[in-house]
Amino acid sequence: MQILVTGGAGFIGGHLAEQFVADGHDVVVLDNFEPFYDTRIKDRTAEVCQDRADAGDGTYRLVEGDVRDAETVETVVAEAEFVYHQAAQAGVRPSVENPRKYDAVNVDGTLNVLDAARDHGIDRVVVASSSSVYGKPQYLPYDESHPTTPVSPYGASKLAAERYACAYGEVYDMSVVVLRYFTVYGPRMRPNMAMTNFVSRCLNGEPPVVYGDGTQTRDFTYIDDVVRANAQLLSEAAADGEALNIGSTDTIEILTLAREVRDQLAPGLKIEFDERHAADAEHTHADTSKAREVLGYEPTYTIREGVEAFIEWYRENREWYEPLVMSS
Repeated sequence: MQILVTGGAGFIGGHLAEQFVADGHDVVVLDNFEPFYDTRIKDRTAEVCQDRADAGDGTYRLVEGDVRDAETVETVVAEAEFVYHQAAQAGVRPSVENPRKYDAVNVDGTLNVLDAARDHGIDRVVVASSSSVYGKPQYLPYDESHPTTPVSPYGASKLAAERYACAYGEVYDMSVVVLRYFTVYGPRMRPNMAMTNFVSRCLNGEPPVVYGDGTQTRDFTYIDDVVRANAQLLSEAAADGEALNIGSTDTIEILTLAREVRDQLAPGLKIEFDERHAADAEHTHADTSKAREVLGYEPTYTIREGVEAFIEWYRENREWYEPLVMSS
């Protein structure tokens, strides 16, 4: 199959591209190498995907470009059968400082992808969304019927993008699926995430830093589970027109996570605390029963299993990954 992955040099998009190439598909990646974090991590992701292709699996082509450029988007979408739209301006806190950029990338960029997909009769568009669309919980776990009242410009932009996607699916008879991710982590993850910082600091004898009192909870989702859910949509049409939670259903307090990492790597360290940002979500917890019903989705990693897997990968890749984490 011909698959386009926008944002395909990033964390989640890169893992999707790698898996699709390994499965024998022809993959085109569109990525603008936004320096939100050290772009050498994206360079490594592209190398991994190219190595997969060179090993005789599928094919891989990287196009450096921006989803805000409608002409570029039109060109790459025209060659595809399936589009996995992962490109986005990430980050809750920075969105407070520059909301219009988040609108331009996450909303207008998504509209460019949807317009091109409509014009070229793409088989299916899978749009990456976020648990940030829910905002303050009225109840937990979040199911897809929970009110969507985001509390950050990032969350608002992701909600607008997914609503456009579902509207296009309805009025233009397009196959569109929205996946709402819950705090995805794993190899080559963004260096400015809590888990990366906990691991890197502990390995270097520095105390992990918790923002707030640490009672905030997160539903951390291991990257392999996210990839599996996405890959199923190459052959499964039952989710068309739906927005689905993709989480682990396994929550942990941030302070407990810091202790878990600290106890595995540097038991003698004390945990430090800093001020919590007002835009940070207090709790996330996914109800994945809809994804289970529609896709047969079942997360396979508990948070502790995922932490162990990430720490093992980090140690094996520390020579190249850690300097990039520390410089971001």
